[in-house]
Amino acid sequence: MQNLKNRKDKIKHKLETAFSRNDKDLIERFQSEINDIEKKLTNLLYELDKDLVKKISQLEKLSFSRVLTKEEQADIGKLKKSVKGLVVVHPLTSIGKKIGVQEVTGFAKKRF
Repeated sequence: MQNLKNRKDKIKHKLETAFSRNDKDLIERFQSEINDIEKKLTNLLYELDKDLVKKISQLEKLSFSRVLTKEEQADIGKLKKSVKGLVVVHPLTSIGKKIGVQEVTGFAKKRF
């Protein structure tokens, strides 16, 4: 995704230069390339959003959730081994931002 954005920026700079020279062929070519890149970016964002919604729906199926203590966060491996099917969501990840978690939260089928 970042590579596409970088390519788009480079082409925009070239497009500005082409406008200053009034080179119509280059202007058309660069505009079509920018449109193609924007379509690819839109598709990529759609796919990422679709995956995110799928993961969120899986989290919603889990019936229990609670904030993890600092001690549990420090030894997360031990906690994951003791609680079967535990999913940990951090507030700075895309899932955490989307569901609005304020602290590190654990989701599981059963109470832990």
